[in-house]
Amino acid sequence: MKKIVQVVCVLLVAAAALFGGRWYMYVAHAESPYDEVGIALNGYAPAPMRNWGCHTMQQRFPGQLPPYGCAGSDGRSWR
Repeated sequence: MKKIVQVVCVLLVAAAALFGGRWYMYVAHAESPYDEVGIALNGYAPAPMRNWGCHTMQQRFPGQLPPYGCAGSDGRSWR
């Protein structure tokens, strides 16, 4: 039983690192704010992370329309 718990914990940490790393690469280093996988990961992120990600992308891509999940109520402005 102890071995199963250990394996599950390792898998959870690995999944968090994988998806968290992919999300960070989208927010901090993507060539475009319209990457489908990045948008989906940003949508699943907790609100503080999502807000930070949207703010970071707004600074990186000034003048562009925001991706889904980062748009204001009119769909054309960053929130």
